[in-house]
Formats: sequence, C-alpha cells, structure tokens
Amino acid sequence: MRTAGIDIGSITAKAAIVEDGGILGTKIIFTGYNAEAAGVKVYEDLLSESGMDTSSIAKIVSTGYGRNSVKFADKTFTEIMAHAAGAYLLNPKIRTIIDIGGQDSKAIALDEKGKVRNFVMNDKCAAGTGRFLEVMA
Repeated sequence: MRTAGIDIGSITAKAAIVEDGGILGTKIIFTGYNAEAAGVKVYEDLLSESGMDTSSIAKIVSTGYGRNSVKFADKTFTEIMAHAAGAYLLNPKIRTIIDIGGQDSKAIALDEKGKVRNFVMNDKCAAGTGRFLEVMA
C-alpha cells in the first residue's frame, strides 16, 4: 500500500511516500507562518517531483506540532509514536531515538517490539533545540 506521511514541524514541513518498506520520494520545505498551507504545499510538491498524483496514494498520515493542520490526512500520530514506528520499520534493533527539533528535544526508549517504553522532552526554552543550533551555526 502506497502511503504518504507528512510532518509539520515548527521550522520545516517534511513529506515522504513509502511502499512495501521502501521510500519512493521525500520533500522538505520551510513551514513558515501557515502550517495548513505548508502541509498542502509539501505534499503537492512531493507528488509533482515523484511523478505521482493523489489517486496513487492509498493513505495519508500526519505528525508533528502541526499534524492537525493537515486536513486531508486519514490519520494523525504524535511525534513520539511516529518516531517509534519509523525507527522500527527501518531497523528493528533500534532501542533509542533522539530528536532535536525546532521547539523541543526528545529522547525515546523502545522495547524489542518497537513500542515506546519511555520518553523525556525538553521544551522549556530554545537551549538544546534545533533552533538554537541553527542560530549558532
């Protein structure tokens, strides 16, 4: 089943199309000030660049802080759940995930079945986040 995933983050919007465990295409754009518009644009750009149209996608899922802005998604997932599912799909031996995002940082522990055992987040300030690293670079 060909599935599109859309991640609306505070800095960038990402989209990917997967089928049978393989990645068919990806796209990253800046989110800007309108998460809903970014979701539409990143998806349309990805389809165009991949030579596909909406009829070739069986399911659309969304995640990220702007996941509910993707009105055309069939399902939404928290970032924690999306990280766990993606990591396990790519490598079932993964037990730890670290995500340094634009607004927060997360450390996620997985069990042997890819389920979240525990996670911690830092969202108190920009220190230790992607935005801090971007400014310092």
